[in-house]
Amino acid sequence: MRICMPTMTDAGLGAPLHGHFGSAAYFTIVDTETDEIRITANADRHQAHGQCHPLSVLAGERFEAVLTGGMGRRAVASLNQAGIRVYQLGGATVGEAVDAMRAGKAVELTPATACGHGHGHGHGAGPAPIRGRGRGQALDH
Repeated sequence: MRICMPTMTDAGLGAPLHGHFGSAAYFTIVDTETDEIRITANADRHQAHGQCHPLSVLAGERFEAVLTGGMGRRAVASLNQAGIRVYQLGGATVGEAVDAMRAGKAVELTPATACGHGHGHGHGAGPAPIRGRGRGQALDH
């Protein structure tokens, strides 16, 4: 499975995870079957909350899942409609998140379980799952 994660650096498996999908400096895509890693800089990260379009940066990249700190309901629904599953991040680095995914410990987000309100959750990577701030808008994490 090819999974896409928001990261703070381009350090591959050692890259620290970023709690917001849309404002991450990089997107790291890992193929869990071949261990191939692709890294894309996020040129769209300096938009107002809810106005960024990170998937446009990822156009042409193939992935079946997104691991993120949190995401709005409409963003999750849009990804699901495109055949992309969304999971909540676990771990502090790409390598830890991939290990959690391989071990079946990743929690899937659905439109029903995604953020749909305007209050903030913790932002930043850590050993516990992270939740982002969702407002049910376009992919804003």
